[in-house]
Amino acid sequence: MIDVSETNSRFHKVLVVDDERGARMTLEVPLRLSGYDVSAAAGGREAIALGQGKNFDVVLTDIYMPDLNGLEVVREFRRMSPDTKIIAVTAQGSLEIALQAIEEGAFDFIAKPFNIDEVLALVGRAARHSATTQAAVSGHEHDFSASGLIGHSPQMARAYKLTAHAARSNATVLIEGESGVGKELIARAIHRHSSRANRPFIAVNCSAMTETLLESELFGHTRGSFTGAAADRPGLFESADGGSVFLDELSATSQSFQASLLRVLQEKEVRRIGAAVARKVDTRVIGATNVNLEEMVERGAFRSDLFYRLSVLTITLPPLRERGAEDIALLAHHFLKKYGREPGAPVRVGEDALDLLSRYPWPGNVRELENSIEYAVAVCNDHLITINDLPQRIVERAAPPSAPAAHPGVSFIDDRPSLAEMERRYVQLILAETDGNKSRAAEILGIDRRTIYRYLESAVERDANPPSDATRHGNA
Repeated sequence: MIDVSETNSRFHKVLVVDDERGARMTLEVPLRLSGYDVSAAAGGREAIALGQGKNFDVVLTDIYMPDLNGLEVVREFRRMSPDTKIIAVTAQGSLEIALQAIEEGAFDFIAKPFNIDEVLALVGRAARHSATTQAAVSGHEHDFSASGLIGHSPQMARAYKLTAHAARSNATVLIEGESGVGKELIARAIHRHSSRANRPFIAVNCSAMTETLLESELFGHTRGSFTGAAADRPGLFESADGGSVFLDELSATSQSFQASLLRVLQEKEVRRIGAAVARKVDTRVIGATNVNLEEMVERGAFRSDLFYRLSVLTITLPPLRERGAEDIALLAHHFLKKYGREPGAPVRVGEDALDLLSRYPWPGNVRELENSIEYAVAVCNDHLITINDLPQRIVERAAPPSAPAAHPGVSFIDDRPSLAEMERRYVQLILAETDGNKSRAAEILGIDRRTIYRYLESAVERDANPPSDATRHGNA
């Protein structure tokens, strides 16, 4: 927990808004224990009514509520109390929600399930934030459906949040991630939702060109500067003036090119090959890499000054294998809609095939999943994808489901346990499934952490004094 002395939390008023009582208590109790003056509202309308009579430093609001959703709460608080810092909370981490919440004026965005210590740290930062930051509020609803970014995993929620922040700034962005994770989709989303949206977006694969060709394409050249240069030609930085240039696979560039790119970032100007005079440009650079540039800097393989210029805002995209079965299923259904052969008869994917997809390691990430679904749609019969319709390499490499790890005391029926013993074992099962996170386990079980500890203490006593066979099964 956050040290109260570090935040002066007793001076800060916090409002928690959620239509679910358990969710409210999950936030309300730790905040009170940390010294905050906490109020709670069971819906958006109640929150706004409270805000009209009391000035809150921080508001944590759920997004999905029946009477008035969290985005409307954000809008209303921004109107009536601009200095209040609003943190949007949702169980569905998505680019659309993150962008809308940030654009409407939210201070930050968190996705459920969350770590309460991280929430307390975020509330502390929001409460201490003395300067009023006027968020860019959109005057109309954006259509985010074309983003192509699908997934609700915590890693993706963090990436969406940073994408939202990047979209409302002109900072240079570095997107990290393995090949096929969707780095260009993030870059396009940043551009599409930025003030540069009406200007060009140009994507360049740095590894697909020689050094000379790459410099000529990006910086342009003058007539006669090299063999074949028959006329003056502007580069892509000039062509994208006012817009964005996406440079993928920056790790493949030479030190000479890196020096030229650094000049663009520092001086906001380009010099065509063979030219004596530089030209001013207003082009935003969004870089991407599938290699850790920081490690390359340590080895002397990448310029440190360029790395720090590029990584003003860094967005890391997780590999598909780390995003979980839910994200794989969401992506699979998204691609099914994209490649469905007949609008009136949609293609479905069987549970056995979906289970196998969730167990495949996806070395090619989202791009490989998309190609696999497109293949399966093309070869399946009766508009149903089965295991037999998936590419053979996936069927061969996807390991069979492993048996769940055996946890001491988790069995429920082997020895006809008593009701108290059954309860104890169930607590242990939930703790095992939550990797020992007692706060999360208590939330699932609907009990407090102290009760969890009592169950664990009883388990220790039982293990120290195991019942005899006669006691366990009854005397004959």
